[in-house]
Amino acid sequence: MSKTPNKNWRPATTLVHGGTLRSQYGEMSEAIYLTQGFTYDSSEAAEARFKGENDGYIYARYGSPTNDMFEKRMCALEGAEEARATASGMAAVSAALLCQLKAGDHIVAARALFGSCRWVVETLAPRYGIECTLVDGRDLANWEKAIKPNTKVFFLESPTNPTLEIIDIAGVARLANQIGARVVVDNVFATPLFQKPLELGAHVVVYSATKHIDGQGRSLAGVILSDKEWVTEHLQDYYRHTGPAMSPFTAWTLIKGLETLPIRVKQQTENAGRIADFLAEQKQVAKVIYPGRKDHPQADLIAKQMTGGSTLICFEMKGGKEAAFKLQNALDIVTISNNLGDTRSIITHPATTTHKNLTDEARAELGISAGTVRLSAGIEDTQDLIEDFAQALSQISA
Repeated sequence: MSKTPNKNWRPATTLVHGGTLRSQYGEMSEAIYLTQGFTYDSSEAAEARFKGENDGYIYARYGSPTNDMFEKRMCALEGAEEARATASGMAAVSAALLCQLKAGDHIVAARALFGSCRWVVETLAPRYGIECTLVDGRDLANWEKAIKPNTKVFFLESPTNPTLEIIDIAGVARLANQIGARVVVDNVFATPLFQKPLELGAHVVVYSATKHIDGQGRSLAGVILSDKEWVTEHLQDYYRHTGPAMSPFTAWTLIKGLETLPIRVKQQTENAGRIADFLAEQKQVAKVIYPGRKDHPQADLIAKQMTGGSTLICFEMKGGKEAAFKLQNALDIVTISNNLGDTRSIITHPATTTHKNLTDEARAELGISAGTVRLSAGIEDTQDLIEDFAQALSQISA
C-alpha cells in the first residue's frame, strides 16, 4: 500500500507522509528492505521484469522499496519528477555531471565550489577529454563569455562554500536554455526548504544528504533530482552500471531525518542569524557574511530566490590563522569538524581543511583568507552558543 503525496500538502506534512510504501503488515514506520536481490514467480516473469514490461525491483543496486520511499519523498519536497539516491554527496555530483558528458564537451562552472567538486570539474573531467572553464559566478556576463560551441553543462553552488556568495540561478538557466545546455545546481547550503532550483529554471539538483537531510552525523548519502526524461536518457544506465547506489539502511535513516528537517533547519537558521549579528559587533571579527543579513552584498538577489537565510555563517578573524585557531580551540560547545548541517554546531577553518588543496591565489579569488572561518549552526540553545563565542573571543586580542 503506497501513499501518493498530495500536491497541496505543505513541506512539513510531505516530509512525514510523502512516498510511504507499506507492506501487507501495515507497519507504521517505514520498513527497511535489507536485500540485495528479488525473486520472480517464473522465468517468464523474470524476463518481463528485465525487459521493463512489468514494474518491480531487480537488484538493490538499481533500487529497493526503502530507497524508493526516500526518492519519492525528496521528489515531493523538491518538485521533481524523478530522483536517484547515491552513497555520498560527491557520488551524486560526479554522476550528475559525468552521465551527460563525453570527450569533447565543455563545462562552465562557478569557481566557488567545494574542494572535491572543483577537483571533479577541474582535474578529473579533463582526463577524459571534457573541457572546463571556471568563472566568477556572481556576474552573469562571465557565464555568457565562457560559452563555447561545445558547452553542455553549467555547474554551480548557491550559496557557495564557504563564502556564501549567491548566484543568479534563473539568469544562468536562461543562458543555458539559449544554447541547449543544462544547469546542475548543488543546493546543499540553501536546503530544499529555502531554495527551489528547479522552479528557478535549473535542470538538475544535487544534494549531499549527509548534511541537513540526515543532519545528525550518522550517514554518508546523496541524491540527484530532475525530470523523468533526463533521468531515463542520461542518468539511468550510468547509475545502474557504475554503482553509486545508496544502502537501504541509509535510505531509511534519511527518511527518518526528513521527518524533522523543517524543525531542525528552523532552529539552525534562527541560531545562525543571531550568532551572525553577535559576531558582527565583535572587535576581533573583521567581517561577517550571512545571507539573512541586510549587509550581505547580494541581499536583493537573496530576496528574489531564497525564502530563508542559511544555517551557515562565514566570518573573518582579525589576526589570521593564529586568531582563527585560538577561537576554534577555545570553544566549549561548538565542535571542530568539516561537516555541516548537523544538529551540533560545527566550526571549520577552510584554508587548512576543505579548501586546503587550492593554491593561495585560488583561495584569494574566492575570498578565503587565513582568518576565514565557517560556522554551521546547530540546534543548541541560542544563548548558550552566543555565550560560548563570547568566552572564546575574550581570550583573543583584537
